[in-house]
This record gives sequence, structure tokens and C-alpha cells, in this order.
Amino acid sequence: MYIIPKPQTLLSKEGQFLLSYHSHIILSSECSSKAFSHAKLLQKELEKLLGFSLAVTKGEREAGSIYLMTLSSLRPEEYLLSVNAAGILLQGGSEKALLHGVQTLRQIVSQEGACIKCLEVRDYPDIENRGYYLDVTRGRVPTLDYLKKFADKLSYYKINQLQLYVEHSFLFRELSEVWRDDTPLTAEEILELDEYCDSLQIELVPSIATFGHLHKLLSTKTYAGLCELPDSQLQPFSFEDRMQHHTIDASNQQSITLIKKLIDEYLPLFRSEQFNLCADETFDLGKGRTKELAEQKGVDEIYIDYVKELCEYLVAKGKRPMFWGDIVCGFPEAIGKLPPNTICLNWAYHEGVTEEATQKLHQAGATQYLCPGVGGWNQFINLVESSYHNISKMCGFAHKYQALGVLNTDWGDFGHINHPEFAAIGLIYGAAFSWNQEIPSFEDINTQITHLEFGDSSGQLVKLISSISRERVFEWYHIVRLKEMDAKKKTLQEKQDYLMSLDFTGIMAANDQLTVIMKELYDTIRYLQADKRSLIKPYILAAEATQIFNSIGATLQQLKYGTLNKVVDRPDELACRLEHWFYQYKIIWRSISKESELYRLQEVIVWYADELRSLIEGK
Repeated sequence: MYIIPKPQTLLSKEGQFLLSYHSHIILSSECSSKAFSHAKLLQKELEKLLGFSLAVTKGEREAGSIYLMTLSSLRPEEYLLSVNAAGILLQGGSEKALLHGVQTLRQIVSQEGACIKCLEVRDYPDIENRGYYLDVTRGRVPTLDYLKKFADKLSYYKINQLQLYVEHSFLFRELSEVWRDDTPLTAEEILELDEYCDSLQIELVPSIATFGHLHKLLSTKTYAGLCELPDSQLQPFSFEDRMQHHTIDASNQQSITLIKKLIDEYLPLFRSEQFNLCADETFDLGKGRTKELAEQKGVDEIYIDYVKELCEYLVAKGKRPMFWGDIVCGFPEAIGKLPPNTICLNWAYHEGVTEEATQKLHQAGATQYLCPGVGGWNQFINLVESSYHNISKMCGFAHKYQALGVLNTDWGDFGHINHPEFAAIGLIYGAAFSWNQEIPSFEDINTQITHLEFGDSSGQLVKLISSISRERVFEWYHIVRLKEMDAKKKTLQEKQDYLMSLDFTGIMAANDQLTVIMKELYDTIRYLQADKRSLIKPYILAAEATQIFNSIGATLQQLKYGTLNKVVDRPDELACRLEHWFYQYKIIWRSISKESELYRLQEVIVWYADELRSLIEGK
């Protein structure tokens, strides 16, 4: 039997409890309406798993029942779960803890059915704040229905905080220039999501870009004058430039006034007492409109003064500020200039990450969240093994340096091409490793995820998923960059040099392996629970996209530049295959996301299809 996250203690005992349709779910008399909603969640799951429903009531404990009660002697998130022949007793230090126990019981029943082995669980988290950060700006804006289902998954794995990354994808009332060509989240949707998250004991923390990464805001006619680099709005759009530029002019009081106005509109939609003002990757600071000021006082001082003013603004409103720590990590002593309760979000996403930055910030007195990543950005499919190493190390640093929290990140650079469900594996890594500092091996945790998340009786699915990314040659990052070299007016030689720098010698072996993987994915369907089988098509599409673009890169190298790559398909047939793939891809996209920036991805696909057809003699 698998439980994720692993409980602090679990003792198996002799015997079993028969959970029959005569059983009841009973709440103790002191339980509130929130505990009732947790009992209803359990009731709904038991009906799904067992085929019959248990009545929910309130009162004294009875033999044969599931009894839920709070116990003040336990810590706020601590719960005790006892299963014996006479029934199930769940005690929690709070109603949040009761929910954790309910989620554990759901996992147990999903594997044990109605005949549950007797056991004793004592459980609590090693780290108080266990969050997930979802990019809903740079490519995808998920539907409200999907965000609710996503919150369900977070709660199932005992994650208690969610942040949505917003640059331009919220319908600010006076920023119609920013969202007029988009499908932004609305205030009503945020309010509804906040209510839903609260019912699952998840804190929905507001997060908006307030310094760097303000491409759409600073490209409008109204606000282009507040961009650090003059005339940035005149440049053609590119995914790469959107990531690198568009920092707000920190020397202009109008900038501060505008950002405070956005905070004032966004902040009241959330019950959270925290606010993430981001302030990361301010690459252009000191290079344009603040250049003269930077020469006088230094870029670091401009940065910290701007962040300090926004932090103090939030503190005055009774909110605890958060900000990304990539810039301040270069001069950690500046942490002391910020309000004492400010949280520094210390991020690093590579598998070889060391504890150096964490140690520096810890020594500087910073209150930290450690922020690893699920490895999906710029990829058709998440880098599973890389994310395991990154998340396990960052969670280890969080435990070692007594970090206040862990915030596992899921970014959408270059259009969020990867399906959000692909992040489930990395999400679970973060949930498991932040809850319990005993970190299992890569193979062990993947076996657990295969059975618990996917209901895969073959035990092979996560291993298969992990293998897809190993066969990538022409990656989405390369694909986009090559296409955007046209918009940047790069020479033919520069484009040739870029494509020729990629090694396609192993293309045939990689694509042959992807064919094997896709067949095995189809074969795995029969081993999955019925309600999980729809997850397989997106993985097959990701493998197919990897294969198609491997072939496209090799084809372009051979037919444009005369290399000796073996081309599997004629260019026109390859273009047709790409377009058919994208048709299916759009169906999956629209099943969970608004239109958002799907059109930008389509521009990339069409460009490559046209490039391929142009290779045919006479075209």
C-alpha cells in the first residue's frame, strides 16, 4: 500500500475493518461546517471507489463507523488515523488536519477497497507551507473548471498553498489595451477559485508581476513610456524577447503609482494575508531610462528601493510581502532593508543545484521559501528525472535551513507548449519531499506515483513518461528560436549556424525509440483505471511531437544545408503530419485552457509547415 506523502509513522496491525454500506461517517459535536465539507468529500470518494454511499451525521462515535473529531492536544496540521475491527477513528489538531487525514484515508481505500487492514498513522508536515506556483500568463490561461480540479489534486497530496502567475492575464478594469486580444481571468473567477481553495484548506496567494516581465503592459500606447528601454513596443513580438526585456522604469513615480493601483484592484479578491510582488529577472534595469540614476547610486540600490516601497505598501495594508530572490541573492545584505516579515522566494531549477544561495540568504537573515521546478517550460514534455533531482535537493535545503516553505514552480516560457497535467509527477515530488524529509529513490517514488496517481497496475507508466524527453533532439526552445530569427532579421548565415550547431546524428535511433514508447503507451491503457485513461492521449501526442520535430530539424539540415542526415519523410508529407498533429493538440489544449495564446503556437507550427513545403523542388 502506498501513501503520498509518506506518513511520519505508520504501524500495521493484525485484522481488518469491513467498511459496509451500513457504516456512517460521523462528525463529533464540536466540528464545524468546514469539517462537514471534508466529510462530504470523503463520502463522495467512497461512493466512487466502493459503489455505495455512506450517510454523514453528527454525534457520538458508533461501532462500524468512520468517526471524525478534533483534538486540541495535537499540532494544527497533525492527525491520528486508527483503523481497527470496530471502525475508523480520525483525530486532527484542526479541521485542516482532519482534511489531511481524509486524503490519507481516500488513498488507502483506493487500494484496499472495503476491507481495510488495521493500522495506526501519526502524521504531520515537516514544513508548514507547501505550495505550488502555476504560470497562467505566458501561453495558457486555464479554465476555472480546470483550476478547481487542479486544486483537488493539490489537496489530495496535502499541498496547502497555490499561486497563479499573472502578468497580463487578469481583466484589470482600466487595462483593456493589455487584455483586449486575450482571454483573461476575471475577478469573479478569482473569487470563485479563492472560495473553492479555501474549502480545501488551500491558501490562494495573489501574485502579479510588478517590476520585470511586463511585456504587454509596457507595449501599449498608454504605458510604453514607462518601459526601461525606450521604443521596446516597436519591436516585433518574440517569445524570447518577452522573457528578456520589459522592465518598468523604477525611477518614474508614475510606475509606482500604476503598480500600486493594480495591487489595489487585485488584492481584495483574495482572503490570503500574503502577496507575491514577483520582482524577478529585471535584466534591463540601469540600461535605459534609469541609466543616469544607476551611475549615481547603483543598480542594486534602485532595485531594492523599488521593492522596499512596494513591500512597505503591502505591509501598510496588513499583507505579508513575497518576492523572487534571484536579484537580491547577488547582494543578500540588502534583505535587511526590507520589512522584517518579507518572504524571499529562493528559486533554482537545474538538477545540479547547490545550497550556496540558500546558505547565503539564511546567513543574511532572510525568511525563505525554497522554490524548485517541475521542468516543463520550453519542452513538449516535462523533464521528469531532472525535476526529481532538483526538487529533492531544494526540499532537502529547505529542511536543513529551516525554510518557512517550499513553492514548487510550473512556468510557461515560450508559450506553455507542454500539457499542464504533465506536471503532476513533479507536483507530487514537491508535495512528498516537503511534507516528509525522508526522500525516497527516483525509482521508488515513481512506482508509488504510477499506482496512486495513475492507477496503473503494470507499474510502468511513469518510467515510460520519463523516457520520452530523453529522445528529444530538436527541442521546443530551439524550434521557437530558429523561427524567431526571421522576425529579428538574422542573416541566412546566422540561421544556418544556429541549426547546424544541433547534433542530429542520433535522430533515427531516437525516433525509433519514440515509436516503441508510443506503442507501449497505447498498451498501458488497459492497465489504467477507467477514469485515468484519458491522460494517455496527451502523452502520446507529446511523444509524437518530439518525433515529428526531430525529423523536421534533420530534414531542414539536410535539404537546406546539405548534411548527411537520413530523412524519414518527404517534406510535404512531414508538413501534413505536423498539421494533423496540431489539430489533435488543439483539442487537448481547449479541453482545459482558454484560447489565450494558442494562436502564437499556431504561428510557429504554420511557419514550419511552410518551410518544409518550400524545400520541395519548384515550390
